Amino acid sequence: MAAAIVSIVGSEILLGLALLALFIPPRPGPSNKIRWPAVTAPLALWMLWTLISLAVSGHPREGLPQIKKFIWFAMLLVVYNAVRELRHIRGAVIACTVAAACSSAWAMEQFVRKYRAAQLLHRNFYSYYVADRITGFMGHWMTFSGQMMMALLLLAALILFSRNSRGKVSLGVAGILIAIALYFAETRSMWGGAVAGLVYLLWFSRRWLIVALPVIAVLLFLVNPFGARERMISIIHPHGDMDSNNHRAVLRRIGVEMIRAHPLVGVGPEQVGKQYQQYIPPDVPRPLPTGYYGHLHNIYYHYAAERGLPALAALLWFLGRALYDFARTLRRLPAGSNEAAWALHGAIAVILAMMVGGYEEVNLGDSEVLALFLGVIGLGYAAVSVGQDSDSFRVADKPRGA
Repeated sequence: MAAAIVSIVGSEILLGLALLALFIPPRPGPSNKIRWPAVTAPLALWMLWTLISLAVSGHPREGLPQIKKFIWFAMLLVVYNAVRELRHIRGAVIACTVAAACSSAWAMEQFVRKYRAAQLLHRNFYSYYVADRITGFMGHWMTFSGQMMMALLLLAALILFSRNSRGKVSLGVAGILIAIALYFAETRSMWGGAVAGLVYLLWFSRRWLIVALPVIAVLLFLVNPFGARERMISIIHPHGDMDSNNHRAVLRRIGVEMIRAHPLVGVGPEQVGKQYQQYIPPDVPRPLPTGYYGHLHNIYYHYAAERGLPALAALLWFLGRALYDFARTLRRLPAGSNEAAWALHGAIAVILAMMVGGYEEVNLGDSEVLALFLGVIGLGYAAVSVGQDSDSFRVADKPRGA
């Protein structure tokens, strides 16, 4: 799981070894029985409908890369089966924190080099940087930002909700580094996702700290470190084609046309970028805004347009079921008496962040992001099992009068 932050190849190798260990247990027994998470059904529907969409698209060979991504769904199964104790959940989150901190440190070194290069070339830093931002160990700033967002929220949940104070100072320092790197990556969709996740965590832990978030935003706007003010302004007032606001608006309209034309099975996996020109509304000015048209930069429009509304329904079912299961377990835990609560809160925060960030980016389309996200869901279901197995849960769940 943590390896996905460092190397996708390394993560694939480790996942393969973990699958081998999972399905070839060393000895028979109840502890070796495969556990299937409650979201197995929507994931199965997602895969089935993807195959149906591919079969009727007329371009089966071109859509095979999306079928290959099915292997990452095993991350959820592996994590859920491998993690049986709360200390294992904590260890996984700490491992992700260490990997994210190392990636963030490397990203900040990249930032320094890019800033110096802009100065040497006498270029406006914002226009120079926005097209080539920091990536950490990843190949793209969007992938890097998605990973840092998830790692930051998991770490924040551990610090805010865990009663185990061991190592919190060091973890806090790592969290600051990750937050700084996420900020300087200037990926607005992941900014929004991180804020949504943090608001959730603070609401259930230290509600008064929520007011600090707009204060920090105002201070950053006024101080304007390295031209960050321009990126913040671009959320509402884009700098023409330099920012992607108009580009994303056009993509959403293209997505609507694709959905209208193919509501059940979409245009087919990997076909959005190849067919988008056929679905451009006639009133959209030409030339189109500058940007990448290989996908729709929105998980809701993209998957409905690419694979049909049933595929979108399966995705929402998956996300909704996980949120329901984690929140339901939290409600049934006695307040402050079960350490599993922090992992459940962290998983909920990550899901909310991905749903918010997904409105402006197909963040689940990156294998590195998808692997880490499914690992987080696996940790969440492991926390559900830990919470349900605890004495405090059984007492809380005991019928009144029993």
